[in-house]
Amino acid sequence: MSMDSMSRVIRTGGAAPAGGAPPVGVPASLAGASPTVALPARRGRLRQYLYEHPVAMDGVVVAISLILSLSALVETGRGGHWWQFAVVLLAQAALMVRRQAPWLLLAGIVLMDAVILYATPELGSMSAAAWFALYVVALRVRTLWALVVALAASIPSAAYFAFAYKPGEQFLAEHGPFIGLVASVSVILSNLVAIGVGIVVRGNRLHQTELREWAIRRAQLASVQERNRIAREMHDVVAHSLTVMVALSDGASRALERDPEKARAVLGELSTTGRAALADMRRVLGVLRADSGAAGREPTPGGLQALIEGFRAAGLPVVLVQEGEALPDDATFRLAVFRIVQESLTNVLRYARGLSRVEVRVAREGTAVGILVEDDGGAASEGSATELGTGGGIAGMRERAALFGGSLTAGPRPGGGWRVNAELHWTEGT
Repeated sequence: MSMDSMSRVIRTGGAAPAGGAPPVGVPASLAGASPTVALPARRGRLRQYLYEHPVAMDGVVVAISLILSLSALVETGRGGHWWQFAVVLLAQAALMVRRQAPWLLLAGIVLMDAVILYATPELGSMSAAAWFALYVVALRVRTLWALVVALAASIPSAAYFAFAYKPGEQFLAEHGPFIGLVASVSVILSNLVAIGVGIVVRGNRLHQTELREWAIRRAQLASVQERNRIAREMHDVVAHSLTVMVALSDGASRALERDPEKARAVLGELSTTGRAALADMRRVLGVLRADSGAAGREPTPGGLQALIEGFRAAGLPVVLVQEGEALPDDATFRLAVFRIVQESLTNVLRYARGLSRVEVRVAREGTAVGILVEDDGGAASEGSATELGTGGGIAGMRERAALFGGSLTAGPRPGGGWRVNAELHWTEGT
């Protein structure tokens, strides 16, 4: 996944519900992981508004439940059953606290429904409110427990219709003796449908939360990788530039009395190296302020040839041998090759003694690019760079090679000196 697509995934989507509470069905431990990162919402304007205003959403739920319970309200009002009328209204109004007390709400509605059903069976039940209460409970518990709750909530009404319901003789003659059993099964099925909707919604919300957490982890990993990349760049720039500048200043001090003109030329090279180092550091640090794209990954102007000339000016007897096709026209890949050669030569300049030849060989064969840097230095070069320095340079070179599916080895060469051997693989589009 590219950084652009990653930023689209983790950008702020919708606001959290009022009061700072996590969305229904999302564990608080996950919902609070990062309050500013969320999956982009796929809701329309109306749904997004209701999501951001939970009180308004609760009002819509109450209104829908009232519409579904309209027949019960009409029958209780027409028959003068005013306490039943009040109970039905109370059950609908209680849905306003469905987020805060879902279990208490469900228990109360099931109880009120049973009282009305057993007291006045001709009015039927107010199952619409029970459906919404079951839906909310399903958002809070696992699937198995949700199904158990749905069956438990169905027991009062289902038992009444199965064992205590006695329709009139004419009705019984027209519709058969199993009308009570059919009504009982209908109650159970309707409650299972309500709980099933809640189970599906809960699963979708948990899935979105998992995606959100995954996006956060990917963003954090990308941030760490970018910091590591910048650290590698800064190490290579500073280590190379300071090493070359120290070597040039030493050479200038030795040549100052014997050959002032040569000393002046060396000082000029020292100034040029310092300016190039500053420009390189600005380019690397620029990625901290903005995404500079490939421009921030281009090697020093002049490429490998200019790099070799700089080391020669510092007194390193280095030759460059290039074989096969030119390097791929990929700024990141070219930079990896450039930095590996630069770090290898920097280590030679810092640690090797008694040099007569340093060879840099860059060979491309198809999609593979091999890099060989070796010298014939004395005892000092035979000591491991990890013993003389921090070891960060070799680790950084290995990381650069690994980014392109390659590997790198570094160690003493037979007969004395030091050898760095790397292989990188380039695939178009990487």
